[in-house]
Amino acid sequence: MSRPAAQSPFLDVEDLVVDYSTPAGPVRAVDHVSFGVPRGGSLAVVGESGCGKSTLARAIVRLLKPAAGRLVLDGTDLATLSERRLRPLRRRVQMVFQDPYGSLDPHLTAEEIVAEPLRLAGVRDKGERRRRAGELLDRVGLPTTARERRPAEFSGGQRQRIGIARALASEPDLLVCDEATSALDVSVQAQVLDLLRELQAETGITYIVIAHHLGVVSEISDDVVVLKAGRVVESGPTAAVLSSPADPYTRALRRAALDPTAIRGLKPRAAAAPAAAAVSSEGTGK
Repeated sequence: MSRPAAQSPFLDVEDLVVDYSTPAGPVRAVDHVSFGVPRGGSLAVVGESGCGKSTLARAIVRLLKPAAGRLVLDGTDLATLSERRLRPLRRRVQMVFQDPYGSLDPHLTAEEIVAEPLRLAGVRDKGERRRRAGELLDRVGLPTTARERRPAEFSGGQRQRIGIARALASEPDLLVCDEATSALDVSVQAQVLDLLRELQAETGITYIVIAHHLGVVSEISDDVVVLKAGRVVESGPTAAVLSSPADPYTRALRRAALDPTAIRGLKPRAAAAPAAAAVSSEGTGK
């Protein structure tokens, strides 16, 4: 991806710490992590399973409260805000989750799922909510005929498109994608990554992409942070880190991009069973 012009960070993560409470005592999942992302930029956080990257993602969107450090979004530190003060800012930071089925309400139609954030944002007119939800579903490449179907009737890639449309409904400035393509087949991953690039070009949205595979990172991010056991072991422009990784762990991740069994914790994914009654083929649904 082309790099945006140098500027002060739109999101500035400073010395962030996230702890979990356990019967044996606190466990540190994110250990003094720092990085910045300019407005309209893309940063990937990469590492094997259990390295703390998804915990970091949830802290950035304030689904978890950090134990220490700062999360400065456009000049406002989200880390210490109360829920009351945080509520009006939540629309600016949205998340696309790893599991495109588990993150969608199975009882709602695609249109209702995408319209729900609009209702919560105060759009009272049902017709207006439906119109805007329809526009968003069109934007992510789902046909008009799909609007009244429920999640079980879609394939995995189509469900992830619904998740992206829902995240975009509040017109966020920052979108955090937590392993958003890891459950998808390779060809469908490419389609979703293409969609994310197109949306960024259209809207100027800022991305943080959580991944374990450097192949995904190379397709979507300007910069990369490599996380191991909750700590940053390497960071920098994606092209430079991928071409000449300095840390042995990053080099192992690069090997794993070619061979999923090359690093402990990365295992070949079993082929997923096709979704029942999928609307149509992946992508546009046509």
